Amino acid sequence: MQNFEDYIDIQAEVKKAIKEKKAVVALESTIISHGMPYPQNVDMAKKVEDTIRQEGAVPATIAIMDGKIKIGLSEEDLETLAKAEEVEKVSRRDLAAVLAKKSLGATTVAATMICAHMAGIPFFVTGGIGGVHRGFEDTMDVSADLEELAKTNVTVICAGAKAILDLPRTMEYLETKGVPVIGYQTEFLPAFYTRTSDIRLHRYVDDTKSLAEIIMAKHDLSLDGGLLVVNPIPKKDSLDASYIEGIINDSIQEAKEDGVEGKDLTPYLLAKIVEKTQGKSLVANLALVYNNAKIGARIALDYARLNKDKEIEK
Repeated sequence: MQNFEDYIDIQAEVKKAIKEKKAVVALESTIISHGMPYPQNVDMAKKVEDTIRQEGAVPATIAIMDGKIKIGLSEEDLETLAKAEEVEKVSRRDLAAVLAKKSLGATTVAATMICAHMAGIPFFVTGGIGGVHRGFEDTMDVSADLEELAKTNVTVICAGAKAILDLPRTMEYLETKGVPVIGYQTEFLPAFYTRTSDIRLHRYVDDTKSLAEIIMAKHDLSLDGGLLVVNPIPKKDSLDASYIEGIINDSIQEAKEDGVEGKDLTPYLLAKIVEKTQGKSLVANLALVYNNAKIGARIALDYARLNKDKEIEK
């Protein structure tokens, strides 16, 4: 009988870093295949990895290829994902089927958390998480990302939930599931394209070492589930709140008229927003991803130092 290790292919550099308890940061692949057009998507993927390396950590982009969960991708792998037209969007429900079929798959936040946890990587950087969709009372549309945060022990660093979502309901859902949401240098929930929202956070910190200490305590206590670090987009890259909200509302209305729903809704809306902002939203999206990569790498490094100090004390 096979176990999950038979399905995982960890890149040598990443495997060595995990074994030596160095700072490793997981990255999703849906943002490459479904989030941005070529060649911006592959340029973004390489720059995110470079940003993590420059901070002293090891990047581990995750995808499904040739019946394996690949933890760490080559440049050729990144090009394949960026260019291929038939790439399955893989969440928890899709993981087994895509592996069994040996299809090409890009991992969502939920699937990336699962795969990172399997590989022993406790940190994962993304742009924004999924959440409760607007119009939830009619569609019951809630991203699997939220359920994964409730059960899988990985820290996710993001710029909040995607702005196309119902942010108050998303936060209520996370609170119900007991997921810690901690602001990095912000008392308010970031709204993806903008630095802030009307939602005050229960807890925030001003430095990455404090975050690492909280994460260490959570792990020491064996508390199940993930932890969400929300990191605002840099000031210079933030869009005007009323401007982007108007465009989001128009895009949501067009999605209804076109009958787009389910897992196709988010990529549809993001593409519409890029079109309507004449690329401004894409520039903002790239900026917040790079910023998250930098902060995520620093948290992972501080955590690795704390781990090393604990071992020395023993």
